[in-house]
Amino acid sequence: MASALETTLRRDIIAGLLEPGTKLRVRELGERYDVGAIPLREALSRLSASGFVVAIDQKGFRVADVSLDELEDITQTRQDIERLAITRAIRRRGARWEGELLAAHHLLKRIPVYDAAYPDRLNPEWEIAHNRFHETLIAGCNSAWLTQFATKLRDQTARYRYLSAAAPHGHDRNVADEHDAIVDAVLSHDVELAGTLLTEHFGATARLVAEALRAHLEKTI
Repeated sequence: MASALETTLRRDIIAGLLEPGTKLRVRELGERYDVGAIPLREALSRLSASGFVVAIDQKGFRVADVSLDELEDITQTRQDIERLAITRAIRRRGARWEGELLAAHHLLKRIPVYDAAYPDRLNPEWEIAHNRFHETLIAGCNSAWLTQFATKLRDQTARYRYLSAAAPHGHDRNVADEHDAIVDAVLSHDVELAGTLLTEHFGATARLVAEALRAHLEKTI
C-alpha cells in the first residue's frame, strides 16, 4: 500500500498536481487518495528521504520547494555524472546495450510529447518512455553507483521538467532531433560528441525550465 501510494504521490508532485510548497495534510490527502493515515505517513516519509517532500518538525509535511539555484545545481551535477556514464558505456561497446538503446529510442519516437487532452502538459506515456530512454542511455556504463546517482538526479529533474511544457517556447524545441543526434553519436562510438550533445540536451531543458520557473516564482511573490 505505502509503495503504491508513494508512486502516486511522486507522480502527482512531478506533474504539478501537488504544487511546490503545498502543505500535505494527512486528513485531506487521505480523502483525496482514499487511504488511511498510516500508509500515507509512511509514503510521505519515503518521499521526504528522496527529496520530493520536506518534513516539518511537529507540523507534518509539505511539497519540496523549487528554486533557480537548485535547478542549476541539479543540472550541472547531472551533466557531469551522465557524461561520465555515457563515456564509459560507449567505450565498453556492448552490443546488447546498443540494441536495447535502439529499442528504447524507437518506442520514444512513436509517442507524442504532449498530452492530446491537455496540450500544455507533457504526455504521461512519453514521460515514462523518456525516462526509460535516459536510463538505457547510460546503462552500459556497468557502474551501479553511477546509475544510482543518475537516477536520483533524474528524479529530481522531473520535479522541474513539467514546468518546461508551460514555457512560451517549450513547443518550439525539437527534442526528438536531440535524441536522434545523441543516439547516432553513441552508435558511431564518438565519445566526445555524445557527451557534448547530452550535456547540451540537459542544458536546453534547464533553460526552458528556468524561464517557466521565473514566471512561476513571480506569481507566488
